[in-house]
Amino acid sequence: MAPLSRGRDGLRGATTRGRGGRRGRGRGRGGFAARGGNKPAFQSTRIEEHIKDDSDGSRESEEADQEEAVDEAPEDVSSDDENHSKSAVKPYNALLQSLNANVQRGQPQRKKLRVDSNTNGKLATVVSNGSRTEHVAPGDLDEVQEPEEGGNFGLEGIDAAEGVDDDDEIDDPFEKHFASPNEIRLSQCIQEIKMERWGTEVGLIERLWHRKIKQPSTQTLYPVILADMNITKGLQSMNLKHKLRAPAAKVFPAMDPLMNTLASSLSSYQDLLFCNRSPQNAKDLQKLTCLHALNHIFKTRDRVIKNNARLAKEKGEEELELRDQGFTRPKVLMLLPTRQSCVRMVDTITSLCEPEQQENRKRFQDAYIQTDDHFSDDKPEDFRELFGGNDDDMFRLDIIFASPLGLRMAIGAEDAKNHDHDFLSSIEIVVLDQADALLMQNWEHVEYILEHLNLQPKEAHGCDFSRVRTWYLDDNAKYLRQTIVFSAFITPELKKIFNRNMLNVSGSAEYTSDCAGAMLDLGVQLKQRFSRFESSSPAADPEARFKYFTTTVVPSLTKYASTVSAGGQGALIFIPSYLDFVRVRNYMSTSSTMQNISFASISEYTPVRDVARARSHFFSGRHSVLLYTERAHHFRRYHLRGVKKVVFYGLPENPIFYKELVGGYVGVSIGEGKLDPSEASVRSVFSKWDRLKLERIVGTTRWAEMLNSRGGDTFDFI
Repeated sequence: MAPLSRGRDGLRGATTRGRGGRRGRGRGRGGFAARGGNKPAFQSTRIEEHIKDDSDGSRESEEADQEEAVDEAPEDVSSDDENHSKSAVKPYNALLQSLNANVQRGQPQRKKLRVDSNTNGKLATVVSNGSRTEHVAPGDLDEVQEPEEGGNFGLEGIDAAEGVDDDDEIDDPFEKHFASPNEIRLSQCIQEIKMERWGTEVGLIERLWHRKIKQPSTQTLYPVILADMNITKGLQSMNLKHKLRAPAAKVFPAMDPLMNTLASSLSSYQDLLFCNRSPQNAKDLQKLTCLHALNHIFKTRDRVIKNNARLAKEKGEEELELRDQGFTRPKVLMLLPTRQSCVRMVDTITSLCEPEQQENRKRFQDAYIQTDDHFSDDKPEDFRELFGGNDDDMFRLDIIFASPLGLRMAIGAEDAKNHDHDFLSSIEIVVLDQADALLMQNWEHVEYILEHLNLQPKEAHGCDFSRVRTWYLDDNAKYLRQTIVFSAFITPELKKIFNRNMLNVSGSAEYTSDCAGAMLDLGVQLKQRFSRFESSSPAADPEARFKYFTTTVVPSLTKYASTVSAGGQGALIFIPSYLDFVRVRNYMSTSSTMQNISFASISEYTPVRDVARARSHFFSGRHSVLLYTERAHHFRRYHLRGVKKVVFYGLPENPIFYKELVGGYVGVSIGEGKLDPSEASVRSVFSKWDRLKLERIVGTTRWAEMLNSRGGDTFDFI
């Protein structure tokens, strides 16, 4: 694995995998170059990395971008800045050190947290900033101490445990899935999964949503889940802790059938792949996910507190086997595309917990919240939701909130001396929100992180193995982990996660819906042509596509562009992959066929000044052809003028992009009277491996005929 690098030019991850190969700058601030071999690591409240910037003048702002926010649920943490070591430490060691900083023998405790029924599981948000100790004004940080899981518990813990509400129920999925699974049935299900023996069931919700559920073929562990999924119990199906019921009732006074079903899937600890996320339902999905995550954390933590109290009361007189925890403390991981998406999740959690105090809230807001609206009024709604506020994707937080880039850098390269994934060994819920946006970053980071979840830790980290659940010790944690993915659409990469990483003994649920077709919602009537080419395999697809483009599309494009005097300008070539973009650009620069055609190009790596020049010359007609990448459009949403003809070298992953390029760019030219609708044209190139993209563009009722038709390989729609 090549080491990661990140400089001011924004090359994030030197790899050819993912969308377009390398990770572009996106819309965030520029990257950071770690000198002297230093790398970001998963750090605690006071153990932080020190990153030197190339420019002394921008040092403070760059350090602010590296702040980490730690959200420990449901307890507060403390640290002692003066006695803390400044030496480099491994991530989880740093976390434990911060949690136990004031529990040293003979050292005074500054404040103790009593966990009782009146605290309502209050949550504290803690922010940290690098591998150096940072002194904070007393008003910015109220230090709080609480015992570590599995540690000695004093009188305060006993009082707390006695005050914790007892929500344990035999039928609670938390009990059956995590706390007390039937060992024999669990073993049977895991064996079925290893042998890839899955049973499936498909259904329809409100005649709109397709649901596919896969379970181990024996269905011996939870045979009633499929039947329960058809019952709309609302919040009752989630078996919420008492402290969460009132806040949940406020945010969900009523649930529609879809949210009812999703709540059932989440509370039964099934894996979930939901491929219809939109700006309209995003808030409800976030609230539902955060509610489920908090419920899981509270149940886990209350169980530990009560068992600690039992052990303290017994005082060693009776041997109790209380297995209630994992190797390490973090239980929930949320992978998010930008800092602003992290802010939304943190705000949702705090609104559900209603905490009495939030440590370092101001520092968190300064680092993660951007209040000024820097978008023009014509930016679409999905763009505003993703990039509104602080859109930097270089952040790491600890329930663990993280970007794939930040967490990958925290883990480190495989061959690095301080490679560390122990802090991910006991993750029980992982959430990928806005997975479609993560696809536009470096997707290899996501795959790398998923492969490093629930591995056996290299060090003990002070773990009490007598308290570790047996399925952790047996290396079966990945079969009980719940993976939750929200995306605007389904892609092969997400299908791969569903088949390869969602191995839950409770099963996995996939939700999709039929597509009407983006080409039907353009707002303008023009000719749309789809051309199919033959491709033997996904690996051979790029070569077959390039050959088809140069032999079939280029001749007609050359003929069109050569008639400049007759209005042959304004040909836009949309290219999804950056590698394909480079190949086409080099071909147009060196091929004798294209020597008389003037063209410009815009990619995610093109400097702002060059982008402005290319747009201006394309609009004026000085350049007849403009090459344009999908990731450039995703991150910038340029409004290109002068477009009269669009050629899709490959179909866009996001169907909204098709509408914006055709109905937007070409539609504007028609509306301004610069183009007659009869002269406008759109041509899209596709193969059988583009089935999911094609369905979103032409609709569910048309794609099968277009892929399987033997009567021809060209399809025209007017």
